[in-house]
Amino acid sequence: MDAVVWRNRAMTLFDRIPMPVAVCDVYGAIVLANPAMATEWGPTPSGLRGRDVLELFRPQEPLQIERIAQALRLRHRSRYPVAVCWDAADGTRRAGELTADPVSDSAEASTALLVTVRVLGECRGAQRMPEPWASTAEAHVLELLAAGATTARAARETGLTVDGVNYHLRRLSERWGAANRTELVARAYALGVLAPGVWPPTAAPAP
Repeated sequence: MDAVVWRNRAMTLFDRIPMPVAVCDVYGAIVLANPAMATEWGPTPSGLRGRDVLELFRPQEPLQIERIAQALRLRHRSRYPVAVCWDAADGTRRAGELTADPVSDSAEASTALLVTVRVLGECRGAQRMPEPWASTAEAHVLELLAAGATTARAARETGLTVDGVNYHLRRLSERWGAANRTELVARAYALGVLAPGVWPPTAAPAP
C-alpha cells in the first residue's frame, strides 16, 4: 500500500515539473512524458509514448550522439547534455539543451534515461560548419589516420616526430571541434577535406 502511495506522489511531482521531462529507454524511445514535454508537441503525454526523443529534438551535433551511445554501452553513468533544435506546437523553431541522465534500480539493471529539456530561445538556423581547410601536412596526417595508421607510423611516413603528429591532430581537433580521432576523420570527410569513395584515403583536390 505504501509503495502505491509513494508512486502516486512521485507521479504527481513528475507531472508538475515545469520543464519538459521524459523517461526513455536506453534507445531513446519515450516511456513516460510529463505535460510540459507534451506541450512542446501538442499531443497528450501518452501520445508521445514510443516516440524517439531524438526525432522530436534534433541534435545540432549528430556525432555527439554516438559518443553518448558508446558511453552508455560501457555503462558510464554521467550526465550528457546535447544542443538541440525542434519545431514546437506553436510553430516556433526553438533551441535548447537536452540532458540525458542514466538511471536504473541497480548497477546490473538495464539503464533508462531521464531526459530533461531546457528551452533557451529560438533556433536561428543549423550550427555553422567549421572552416573546411587543412594544411598539406595536416591533410597527409589525416590520410594516414583514415587508413588506420598509428601515431608512430604517421610520424615515420610524414618525417615528423610523434609530437609533431600530435600537434597537427590537436590543431585540427580544436579547429573542427572533434573529441577524438574517429570524429576527426569523420569531420574530414564531411567537410570535403578527404575525398569520398577513395582508397587508400586521399585528400580532396583544392577547389
